[in-house]
Amino acid sequence: MEEVETQEELLVKQHRKEKKDLQGKIQSMKNAVPKNDKKRRKQLTEEIAKLEADLNQKHEEEFRQLKPATDTEVEEAVNGVESLRMESGEQQEVKEPRVTKAQKRRDKKAAQEKERETRIAEAEVQNLQGMRHQEGLKLAKKLAQQKLQIKEIPSDGHCMYRAIEDQLAQRSKPGLSMSVKELRSRAAERMRSHADDFLPFLTNPSTGDTFTPEEFEKYCSDVEHTAAWGGQLELQALTQVLHLPMEVIQADSPSIKIGEEYDSEPVTLVYMRHAYGLGEHYNSVERLKDPVSVEDS
Repeated sequence: MEEVETQEELLVKQHRKEKKDLQGKIQSMKNAVPKNDKKRRKQLTEEIAKLEADLNQKHEEEFRQLKPATDTEVEEAVNGVESLRMESGEQQEVKEPRVTKAQKRRDKKAAQEKERETRIAEAEVQNLQGMRHQEGLKLAKKLAQQKLQIKEIPSDGHCMYRAIEDQLAQRSKPGLSMSVKELRSRAAERMRSHADDFLPFLTNPSTGDTFTPEEFEKYCSDVEHTAAWGGQLELQALTQVLHLPMEVIQADSPSIKIGEEYDSEPVTLVYMRHAYGLGEHYNSVERLKDPVSVEDS
């Protein structure tokens, strides 16, 4: 009995550490999504709920693997039903161990979690066969026509800036490279100094009113100092900063072209609506490495 208790204590300690590690990961995920982006915050909440449910299910399963012997021994000791002997010396009659209410609750919760995981797995399969998969095929076909292919960029809130950083690094022109931090700073600086070009396109999501000067400054500060996601306004600002045209290729819509007044090879990005659990994402592009296999697909 002492050995089982020691194992249980070790398991509880392990579970506490895993929960603490998960909370750290969740906090990082929350920091990467702007607080005023209700749609992405809702998606983030769903993803966090799945992570927590997965960990809870794992812990329940590990407890179940450890508990059966312990529960049986405790029930036998408490209820005095290790065995009942017949006074006549006949064959022993043994009672079935009673299942505790706590165990029933654990079993019910585990069954519900298993059903939920099955539904999630089925939805993921449908997703791979559906929107995400189809988006990838359409983009590959469009890019192949330009002898290009997707170059994956991490999904961390900086993806648009990282994609531009990668595009600049692929150019041979000296002095053109710029870090994510520099791109953010220059974009915010351009927006502040040309507020009339950007402010009319920014509205408060709660009221629908155009940003006040204070709200606009907060927006620019987030662009510069946080992992706030970039969009078309930031692309417009960076086009003017870099004096380079930009092309954003999409699966189901014509390419967005910005800064066509600049006579140069465009910075080319890929915009994906269904790339990750949080939704929208930007990737970079690179020269097509295997033209035959992509074009034939």
